[in-house]
Order: sequence, then structure tokens, then C-alpha cells
Amino acid sequence: MGWRVTVVTDGAEADADAPNCAGPPGVTLVRTGRNVVEGDRPDARAYLDSLCRLTGRALRVPRHDLVVTMTDPPLLALAGPVLAAWHGAASLHWCQDLYPDLLPVLGVRFPAMLRRMAGYGMARALRRHDGVVAIGHCMRDRILATGVIADSVTLLPNWADPAIRPLPKAGNGFRRSLGLEDGDGRFLVAYSGTLGLAHPMDGVLEAAARLQDSDPDVLFLLTGEGRGFAAVEEAARSRGLQNLRRLPWQPADRLAECLSAADLHLVAMAPAAKGMLVPSKLAGVQAAGRPCLFLGPAGSEAAARVEGCGLVIDPSDGTAIAAAVRSYAADLNRCMAEGELAARNAATWNADRAALAFAGLAERLIVARRAARPLLGRPLPHA
Repeated sequence: MGWRVTVVTDGAEADADAPNCAGPPGVTLVRTGRNVVEGDRPDARAYLDSLCRLTGRALRVPRHDLVVTMTDPPLLALAGPVLAAWHGAASLHWCQDLYPDLLPVLGVRFPAMLRRMAGYGMARALRRHDGVVAIGHCMRDRILATGVIADSVTLLPNWADPAIRPLPKAGNGFRRSLGLEDGDGRFLVAYSGTLGLAHPMDGVLEAAARLQDSDPDVLFLLTGEGRGFAAVEEAARSRGLQNLRRLPWQPADRLAECLSAADLHLVAMAPAAKGMLVPSKLAGVQAAGRPCLFLGPAGSEAAARVEGCGLVIDPSDGTAIAAAVRSYAADLNRCMAEGELAARNAATWNADRAALAFAGLAERLIVARRAARPLLGRPLPHA
């Protein structure tokens, strides 16, 4: 669309030659020169170090018309108004996760007094931004509760990877790699993506234990990475679960095939995280044309999105999860009908529509900022 974009991110400059770091024309990747220190549970110090690195590097890039802050690391919104003032730019915070409220849910070590101070600072920073993007209605409500004016908050949901599309199970190479041949009658229940502390799986493990003997044709598959996988694997071993398999991340070019291999998907979210995040994997599941069990709080954004093409279940209720899986496995026509509805819903909001909406928002913010503080002779940064 003609915009020139600079992405400032953590990581060593030497990594810029990696194939997955190449950006499209018009996009410049700037790294801080430091790799993120990974541990079992990142603490407040690690997040603050990253925040300082990113802010310092962003102060040294050429002048920009719009500063967009994301939510990784947490509290990056604090830097947005400072960077915008430095560049004479408009500021926009794109809220994927609502911090610092989410930190305790993720098990991050954060002293109570420091968390209260961070919460006050975050609320004040959000009110100073020219615009804030929320990815769900319940998140928007929580942002408004901090005192941000309604006119400055825009709802812009996340979208599915454009590569994801519904594929038939027949002839699916990923299913064959699991030993599931066409017509063998096995029912595949899949969890795909990051598994962290905000994704409770105790109910899934209980459901797998309940179905192992009574429904031997049901197979649970967990694909992805994250700190939560170690505990799940250990629990599966201790329970002696033979109907649960674990795979690492799969190649990106097999994403549509992997998601379409399942008959039913699981999306989990801790009830305490309601309004603080929206599981992004749900968009991919629906784009693949498969029904979903949302294991999370009723009344949340994700719960609303699975209406008619899945069920909402308490993530700790293994009995209800097992009953739902058994019900879907006994009615493949239901799986097909709900999967088709999910695919239609996903098609109404894709990457192209999201890009148009975001570009329109960015342009409005820049025009409004220039009207408040005119910068003569500087055209809008799009073609």
C-alpha cells in the first residue's frame, strides 16, 4: 500500500540473514543486538531490560509519522508516547495482551507494589496514546475501564494466516504421517500452537483418560511448543495415556494440512485471562473449516466466536470435555456442518480487510496529529 515501515525488535544483528527474517520491500528490520534471555519463567527484570533496549534503539531510527507499540515485551505501551513525542509522530498501541493484569495469570514473578505502579503507569500511557487497538470486545471494555476515551479505541480482531484453507481429510498427508489412513475411522482431536500457563490442560488430560478405554478410536494430538508442554507430557506419562501424542512445531508450508487433519480442535484459555487476551489460534482453526471446543470463560470474545460452530466448556471439567468429544465423534455430519460455518465466518475477516482497516486508522491518526501540530511539507507516507 506504499507505506514505509521500520520494525524494531530484540535479537542479534547476525540473525538478520536468516530466511525467516527477510521482510517485504519497504519494510526495514532493526534489531537491538541482544538476544532475549529465555528461562523457565521470565521475570520483571528481563521484561524491563527488553523494554529499555527497544526504546533506546527506536529513539535512534529516522523520523517516522506513526509509532506503533505492541505488547511483547509487556508495558511497551509506556514507551509509545515518549517515542511519538521524539519523532513528532502519532502514537498507536496495538493491544494483543492486556498488561500488567495478565502477568500473574502467566506466572510471572512481579512484586505486588511494582505491579500496582505498573498498572497505574499503563493506564496513564494508554490515555496518552492517540489511538488504541483492541482485538476483542471484552478487551475493549477493560481498556475503557482504565479511563481511555471511547473514540480513541478501535476494535480490530486478529485474522487467520492467509495460507490456511479447508482441506479434505481424504488423502491428507499429515494424517497419514500419524498412521491414520483414509477410512480407518479414527477421530482426531487436536490442540495446535503455543501452550503456556494461560492455557489450562488438566481437563483435557482427564478427558483423554476417560476416553482411553471407552472410546479407543479417539486420538488426542498436541502440536506446538511452550512452557506448558513439559507438565502435560509428564502428566500424560503418569496417567499412562496411550491416546495422546505430542509433536513439535510443523513446517509453515504444512499449516493448512496440519489444521485440516483434525476432526475437532481444542482452544484453551484460563478463565482469569478474560478480557486480557483472545486466543489467536481460534482464527486459524476456523479458517481450516473445523469445529472447536473452546475451553475457557463464557462471555469472552472467543466464546462468542465459536457460537454455532463449537462449544464452550469449563477448562477444568474433564467429564464435560469427554462427553463433547464423544458426541462429535458419533456425528460426523455435525462436524462437517459446523466446520463449514466456521470457514464462512473466518472468510468475513481476512488479512486484506484487516490491512485496509489498519491503514485507514493509521492515516486518520496522522492527519489528526498534523492538524494539532502542523508539519509543513511532509506528505502522508502512502502512495
